[in-house]
Amino acid sequence: MSIILASRSPRRKALLEQMGITDFQVIPAQGEEKMDHSLPKEQLAQELARQKAAQVAAQVGPEDIVIGADTIVVLDGKVLGKPENQASAFRMLSSLSSRRHTVYTGVAVRQGEREMTACEATSVRFCNLTEREILDYIATGDPMDKAGAYGIQGRGALLVDSIQGDFYNVVGLPICRLGRMLAGFGVYCL
Repeated sequence: MSIILASRSPRRKALLEQMGITDFQVIPAQGEEKMDHSLPKEQLAQELARQKAAQVAAQVGPEDIVIGADTIVVLDGKVLGKPENQASAFRMLSSLSSRRHTVYTGVAVRQGEREMTACEATSVRFCNLTEREILDYIATGDPMDKAGAYGIQGRGALLVDSIQGDFYNVVGLPICRLGRMLAGFGVYCL
């Protein structure tokens, strides 16, 4: 049995290692995600994670445990994806300024036909950002590969006034929830 992370995210890889799981493979899902915007946001995040885990599980043995995850940022009911360019990053960050939004991370753990999914939600409030602060943050390059155009684990922490919920969820992997899910598959992190 192998543990496989179905993500190319270096943040998720580091969080899995932080959980004490060091012997795992990284096989990123290659298929295009199918976003069903009619789903409630919690279910959408879980479905995206499920798609990733299922796509990678089809490539490996039935005894292997595959972990898929997907993080979405939601403001006023709208999903903010990864910015396409600096202008879209600026629009996203400006819209988040002085406001509260929700970060949902769906997680799917799959072994053969057995699958468990869950979603964690964290409320994040941004500081009141000036145009200069937004432009300076964009100039770091940090927002370009992240949902909502920020990463709380880096300089994006300077944008965040407060959070309610799981910090690691905002980074991209709710490790407490994932640890409990893995225990259901016989993988104990403690």
